[in-house]
Amino acid sequence: MTDITDAPSGDPHLILIDGSGYIFRAFHALPPMTRPDGTPVNAVFGFAQILERFLSQNVSTHIAVIFDTARTTFRSEIYPAYKAHRPEPPEELVPQFALIREATEAFGVARVELAGFEADDLIAAYAKAFEAEGGRVTIVSSDKDLMQLIREHVIMLDPIKQKPIREAEVLEKFGVAPNKVAEVQALAGDATDNVPGVPGIGVKTAASLLAEYGDLETLLARAGEIKQPKRRELLLEHAEMARISLRLVTLDENAPLPAPIESLRAKAPEPARLGAFLAENNFRSLAARLGLGDGGAPQRARPVASEAEPSPDTAGFGPYECVSDLTALERWIGLAREAGVIALDTETDSLDALAARLVGVCLAVAPGRACYIPLRHAGADMLTETPAQIPFDDAIAALRPLLEDAAVLKVLHNAKYDCEVLAQAQNGAITVSPVDDTMLISYALEAGAHGHGMDELAQLHLGHKPISFDEVTGTGKARISFAHVPLDRATAYAAEDADVTLRLWHKLRPRLRPERALAMYEQVERRMIPVLAHMEQAGVRVDGAELARIGQDFAERLVVLEAECHRIAGRAFNVGSPKQLGEILFDEMGLKGGKKGKTGAYSTDASVLEDLAAQGAELPRVVLEWRQLAKLKSTYVEGLAAQIAPDGRVHTDYAMAVTSTGRLSSTEPNLQNIPIRSEEGMRIRRAFVAEPGHVLMSADYSQIELRLLAHLADVPTLREAFEKGEDIHSRTAAEIFHLEPGSVDKEARRRAKTINFGIIYGMSAFGLAGRLGIAPGEARGIIDAYFAQYPGIRAEMERLKEEARSTGYVLSPFGRRLWIQNIKAKDAMLRAGAERQAINAPFQGGAAEIIKRAMVRVPAALREAGLKSRMLLQVHDELVLEVPEAEIEAAGGVLRRVMEGVAELRVPLLVEVGHGTSWAEAH
Repeated sequence: MTDITDAPSGDPHLILIDGSGYIFRAFHALPPMTRPDGTPVNAVFGFAQILERFLSQNVSTHIAVIFDTARTTFRSEIYPAYKAHRPEPPEELVPQFALIREATEAFGVARVELAGFEADDLIAAYAKAFEAEGGRVTIVSSDKDLMQLIREHVIMLDPIKQKPIREAEVLEKFGVAPNKVAEVQALAGDATDNVPGVPGIGVKTAASLLAEYGDLETLLARAGEIKQPKRRELLLEHAEMARISLRLVTLDENAPLPAPIESLRAKAPEPARLGAFLAENNFRSLAARLGLGDGGAPQRARPVASEAEPSPDTAGFGPYECVSDLTALERWIGLAREAGVIALDTETDSLDALAARLVGVCLAVAPGRACYIPLRHAGADMLTETPAQIPFDDAIAALRPLLEDAAVLKVLHNAKYDCEVLAQAQNGAITVSPVDDTMLISYALEAGAHGHGMDELAQLHLGHKPISFDEVTGTGKARISFAHVPLDRATAYAAEDADVTLRLWHKLRPRLRPERALAMYEQVERRMIPVLAHMEQAGVRVDGAELARIGQDFAERLVVLEAECHRIAGRAFNVGSPKQLGEILFDEMGLKGGKKGKTGAYSTDASVLEDLAAQGAELPRVVLEWRQLAKLKSTYVEGLAAQIAPDGRVHTDYAMAVTSTGRLSSTEPNLQNIPIRSEEGMRIRRAFVAEPGHVLMSADYSQIELRLLAHLADVPTLREAFEKGEDIHSRTAAEIFHLEPGSVDKEARRRAKTINFGIIYGMSAFGLAGRLGIAPGEARGIIDAYFAQYPGIRAEMERLKEEARSTGYVLSPFGRRLWIQNIKAKDAMLRAGAERQAINAPFQGGAAEIIKRAMVRVPAALREAGLKSRMLLQVHDELVLEVPEAEIEAAGGVLRRVMEGVAELRVPLLVEVGHGTSWAEAH
């Protein structure tokens, strides 16, 4: 065990743990768990884990966990709005509070709380009292409000970053010493706690004012001397509110001590009491790890692991071996072949897989048995010698047979990146195969339940917090390349990643079959790895000169639009300033509906401007046009130009495990949000061009989500319309508006189209009214008519919501579990959003699976047909290929056959294929 303050463990030392921080961190980090009696225990288990780990790593003479009690404290009497806006705790958390207090005592730790006082006040009082007796204090919390307590013998420890916070860190954050933090907060306010402060004064301004005037009271007394008129006016007007705010943020160091200091003395837990608590809550592996017996596993409201607790493996993390000679490397390769399954990870000098240089390779052959093989490490600086390591070519020659050996399974986390890195010529041109990917296994099991990064999964399933990249490379301007990280630190970090990956594989892989996710993972997700890697490698050609012309045109149009805004407003102003725009719209022009936010400025977001424009206001309409064009110019014209690689192509990166529905997402650059229906969007797409002698071919699923709606819901007329190839929106308009098929006009079709797609997203009458520009009552009538005509759709929507409420997830048409957060939330807005997600997820998820199935089949089908055409892009329901001119007809035929045949639905799939010299022409 180590002492977090690096001082002799015999000195009087009090650790004060902010219990509330632990509780909410545990609750939000872990998925729902229940005991056999139905009591939720995820926060209890997470809290117990965190506390046990902390106690095992830190020693002190005294320790206590401090809890909040009721929300009403003396501060509520001073300022009734204080913390009044905070929502009630989630209903699943409420019954866990008492169990968490019980857990604290079961671990032999004193718990302290006092009605009428916040935990922060008690922490302040105990810190003062213990320091007065000659002791030192460590406050375990990341709450910035506690930073005012820091001094020579009182420090904080950030429980997430595991870093001490002393006066230097406070000075960096607030610009003042700890004893002035409360005064900075009094001026700047705190939206989190509803501390008003002085409008327009931020932390930096507050710090500079206090530096000039010394303290808050002097500043307020001399506010009339301040040169800046606006700042002077604000301070004079809100002086009393600043004084009230100071009383709110100042911690009460003289609060009563509910328990004497002597009762906080650290002690070992009573095995019988702790064992009984763990057994009662079925925390089996935690009990086993502590040598306190066994028990049944809690029942999950949704599955995360084979037990409620993280891995019961007894193997520790590290130390790991740094392999710096061929003899040692050959020994590890032999161990890998014996194991048959290994974890593999790479360390590089860039997140760009195509440009990254391989710095080192990590292998893990069993839990706790891992190594790091440095390949291109340099000295930490010019005065440091290059560390001993195997010559790059020799190491690659030894590793290649292992990494390409079909008899050895390589397990990676985010395999696409590592496989792309190793496939590059500068890194050995190694084709890693076969592979498993723990990120994708987790995603196949629990899309939407949580993130799928390795660090998050390690904490979730293994109860282990890995060393972070920032810890070994630094941050910001101080960050160094991994190639300059000393080998001892590089080994500890890198080999641990491989070790964690292998443990996660052992934990998650066995769940695929019983949870019916094996086919989804093996036939779709895993097969997407090489498909996407090849697409990213290929990239798509972008005409930089055309982008420049588009950018110039957009710039000229922005000038015109800005001048038009000035003309309508009657004066010049910064069109990009929400504050100035709000003042013009609501103060000077007198438009109705202005609402001010906490900063005192009017809200002028898109929804506000759209409402005003719908009422006939001209300026909001022009500003919306200006904003859209400005975003296109910065994001897609200037942004794309900066992303063009030396080969003249843009190489996007497809994220495989980010969305909650299975959809891919595109980054660096994002090619999925380029508007398709606007002329500006089509102009940008014209800059995406084919190589000479080729065309770009677009293959787009037609109305795939509506076809899935017809497949899932009992709507015979919709199925009939799709089977006959009718215009689905005209058919819908005729049926819900009771029109003859031949008399449906454009407006009726537009309304039907809006509701057809809106229903899939759970659109409300209010939302439909906004889309159609009609009264909410009329929109409600349209929705009622829609459901009256298609009762099977309403029934399907209700079934999906009930499925989400009862299981925590909905199933895609192909059986994938799509987890829905907040479906039982007490907050009505959160719950309504979750219900909309539950309705939409199967359609989005089904569409994602259909196009992924097509993507894994198209390359093989093209090769079998003897074609050289290749996939370049996937955007929503569309594939974009680069096709030799001689292959246009053949490639189009292959695409239709494969894409329309990947799934058997109750309605036919239809693919629209087009081609042209640019992406725009292909539509």
